Amino acid sequence: MNYTQPTTNNNFNQTPNNKKSNIIIAVLAIALIGTWAYIIYNKSKVNEERIVYVDRIQKDSIDRALLQEQFNLLSNKADSLTSNNIQLQGALAERAAEINKLKNNIATILKNKNATAAELAEAKKQIVELNNQIEELYAEVEKLTAENKQLTASNEQLNEEKKKITQEKEDLQKDYDKTKDEKAKVEDLASTLHAYNINVVAIHQKGSKEKETIKARRADFFKISFDIAENHVAQSGVKSLFVCVYYPDGTLSLSSGTFTDRQGNTKQYTNKIDINYVQGQRIPISFEWRPGNKFKSGEYKIEVYNNGFKIGETVKTIR
Repeated sequence: MNYTQPTTNNNFNQTPNNKKSNIIIAVLAIALIGTWAYIIYNKSKVNEERIVYVDRIQKDSIDRALLQEQFNLLSNKADSLTSNNIQLQGALAERAAEINKLKNNIATILKNKNATAAELAEAKKQIVELNNQIEELYAEVEKLTAENKQLTASNEQLNEEKKKITQEKEDLQKDYDKTKDEKAKVEDLASTLHAYNINVVAIHQKGSKEKETIKARRADFFKISFDIAENHVAQSGVKSLFVCVYYPDGTLSLSSGTFTDRQGNTKQYTNKIDINYVQGQRIPISFEWRPGNKFKSGEYKIEVYNNGFKIGETVKTIR
């Protein structure tokens, strides 16, 4: 005989202890799930904050690098501007000093690796100011450079005009000197005296009596006379006349003196006569000439010189 064991329902037949255990397990499971959720949430938040921090650090580094790059460019530009214009004076020199001061302030901030965001912001602000200062100085320098070029061009033009005027003055001076020399030559020529009415008389002297003769054997001396014409150019004063008397054979009756003619030749003369000439007046001249020996028949030539020129001549013939 088979005995069938009656089935039991676990859901309805659990003991109070089993129910309690199940509740504890459920509570622990929930707590574990909550812990995991918190851990996951907390880790996620930490990661998020780290990302934000890293982003901020990277951003700060990028900002610093950009500031440094901007500063380097401006610093080089400022150095080039001031080094190419060493002669900056007055207001420009003060502006250059202000630029150098800004450069030093910015460089000090950027060199500080621990610079705060506020300090970097101040550096950025000063970089903007530095750029403005450089642009203003550059504009002023460009303006002055343009003015200097204009002044240089004006000075060059003035120098060219001065050279031209100087050359014209020299040319005028040369023309004046030439004209003056030519005038002096003309006056020199015009002031040369002129002899006319030249007359030669052979005189036979017996005691105190003088008688004209035409015979060489009776002649004792020549009485030579002529007039110096009026001259309104020659200045009043002592004038020298040189008389040359030539024998019939062409030789000169010599004295101890010489003069220079207008061809530059040195000539001997027979007699020198110094006269007190008065400008614009006629002056009569008369003197005696003795041959030293007996007269010979023939032609005697008489020449008169003044100022290097032959101013008159005549020929006297005796038999």
